[in-house]
Amino acid sequence: MLKPLRSHQKKSQSKVFNNSEPEVSMIFRQLFDEESNTYTYLIADKNTSEAILVDPVLEQVDRDLKLLEDLNLTLLYCLETHIHADHVTGTGELRERTGCMGLVPENAHTPCASGYVKPEQLLTVGSITIRAIETHGHTDSHMAYLVDGTHLLTGDALLIRGCGRTDFQSGDAGELYDSITQRLFVLPDSTFVYPAHDYRGNTVSTIGEEKRLNPRFVDIEQPNPLLRTRQDFVYLMDNLGLPMPKKIMEAVPANEACGKRAKALAN
Repeated sequence: MLKPLRSHQKKSQSKVFNNSEPEVSMIFRQLFDEESNTYTYLIADKNTSEAILVDPVLEQVDRDLKLLEDLNLTLLYCLETHIHADHVTGTGELRERTGCMGLVPENAHTPCASGYVKPEQLLTVGSITIRAIETHGHTDSHMAYLVDGTHLLTGDALLIRGCGRTDFQSGDAGELYDSITQRLFVLPDSTFVYPAHDYRGNTVSTIGEEKRLNPRFVDIEQPNPLLRTRQDFVYLMDNLGLPMPKKIMEAVPANEACGKRAKALAN
């Protein structure tokens, strides 16, 4: 279960006014890899200096370590939303250099992982709670992560005005439809959506926006757009005709080895 909301202290009766903003303990950074159009997320509690990285990219490990150093943070976990096909993870390298744990979703074919995240499992970083939400369909081992009930890291399942493809890595369009409509679209409309990729310069959306404006799930050409049926969504996804990711032959086996295989090849 999610942590109960902390009660606010009653306002003082004295006529002393404080115009300062309330202190926020969460550090949240969205980082971008231009080659693969991948977003990596840094989440940390500035009071405890504990941090987690979600979907790190191998070529950006030095950047991520520099940011951790600049902010005086200790990396506890590298967390994957799924086994990626378009970039090689930086988890193995970061684990070697920091001693952090590398976590992947349950059912991922990654024997080198430090641990496996189960649906509805809660991870804590200081006072920050991260809830795992099973979102299979893009792949057969995919998780979204809801940070403190407000920031949803959707991986490749739900993108801004799009969604992840379902034609490889045991993808299933019907299962993706169920994951998005039954597990993500039921969250409050104000929930921020932060995807693992974007190809048009978008950085953030909300659940409310995606329910109204995402053309994969809503027929926005109609006068009164409605949610597509599961059958219509499956037909649409089955006929996208997308090319294979350029790095798929390298990335998938490397990511199943926590990124270390690609490192060995590079040397």
